[in-house]
Amino acid sequence: MHTPTGKVSGYVCLMIVQIIFLALFWLFVRYEKSALPAPLVYATAQGDGSANEHVSKYPQFQDIQVMIFIGFGFLMTFLRKYGYSATGYTLFMSALVVQWSILMKGFLHMEAGKISLSLESIIDADIAAAVPLISMGALLGRTTPIQLLCMSIFEIALFAANEYLALNILSICDCGGSITVHAFGAYFGLAVALMLRPASDQNEAGKHEGANYTSDIFAMIGTTFLWVYWPSFNSVLADGAGGERAILNTFLSLAAATVTTFVVSALVSHDNKLDMVHVQNSTLAGGVAVGTVCNLLLGAHGAVLIGIIAGTISVLGYRYLTPWMTSSLRLHDTCGVHNLHGMPALVSAIASAVVASLVTLENYQSDLQDIFPAMVGSNSTDTKIMGGLGRNASTQAGYQLFGIALTLVIAIGGGILTGAVLKYVNFRNLQKDEQHQDEQYWEVPAVENKEE
Repeated sequence: MHTPTGKVSGYVCLMIVQIIFLALFWLFVRYEKSALPAPLVYATAQGDGSANEHVSKYPQFQDIQVMIFIGFGFLMTFLRKYGYSATGYTLFMSALVVQWSILMKGFLHMEAGKISLSLESIIDADIAAAVPLISMGALLGRTTPIQLLCMSIFEIALFAANEYLALNILSICDCGGSITVHAFGAYFGLAVALMLRPASDQNEAGKHEGANYTSDIFAMIGTTFLWVYWPSFNSVLADGAGGERAILNTFLSLAAATVTTFVVSALVSHDNKLDMVHVQNSTLAGGVAVGTVCNLLLGAHGAVLIGIIAGTISVLGYRYLTPWMTSSLRLHDTCGVHNLHGMPALVSAIASAVVASLVTLENYQSDLQDIFPAMVGSNSTDTKIMGGLGRNASTQAGYQLFGIALTLVIAIGGGILTGAVLKYVNFRNLQKDEQHQDEQYWEVPAVENKEE
């Protein structure tokens, strides 16, 4: 696939995939009842009709759209010659993944052989788009667009299955997706990166693997959008009072992580100066670390504590762990997704086990059914939950840890298999002098081509 014909054939295959999606949507997807016209008698009785309950989530849907298409895209523009690819591939991958996610999740929840399409299913698909974008961060600049998009197809299939197991079978709490989204995306991407790692004699950084003043400013645009809209990401799927708690806890955790990031960055960086990499990424770690527990009764102090822990481990990861992974394991985590998504997600999973062990009916009242459905009485009709119903708090805590363990196994195992396919099947692998630059796949202005 090194020839021009090879490049074109990859895009032709993707167009065929889009046509297959068209056929699957035609055969299986139908509007949910809430998106269909009301019966004439009902509409007459209601006058102009009652407001659609799903429409109330449209503002949060817009927020998540901004995070996915602007936040993630611009966050990855820090590579000085990879801005077209960072923003362009984000748009391309997300558009493909949203459709595939609707289908994959829909097949797991079909009713009468059909998939229901509603605003909530689009929101779910948008959240799913974050998974391959997180993985893309670990591989940024080292893969071809066809490799990225094929990886996304495999990854979303595994992600949908893992999410179904975690939420519907294990019945874990994961409101903001730190376990099923952030941990899965981070460790899947790292596993693929491990399979695609360079030879030992080519492990040094490439000549284009770095930022400049302008590219770092553009990356901060992504950071700012993600920071502002992260409360919507964590709260959009929460119900009732849990939704408000998710907003409050996420905001406080982000704020605490940001303050901590600046302090720790100054303490550990060279000459005690702030490091822009830390500011661009570790300030967001609080949003990830509080995700699984954002709708729980943390208290303001709990949210702040989680933010402090997340900011600290994220900065230390960028300062010490990432260089070690590169030098010792030849594992190039371009965007540091292990520090922004991986380790904070593990913190969130551990926090969820701790908080779950303290849950009581007296504290959660009517919210218990929505947040911990497996802890309700045996009169529930949901029989899909592993271990049955009526769990106590310590059992639920154990299932929270089981959920993150299962996610890591599926993500790492799936990433290794996917990486092997991308490496050894007839995919083009970029050479070292081709990495981290747009001009391999984009028409770049001549003045940019002359720059070193």
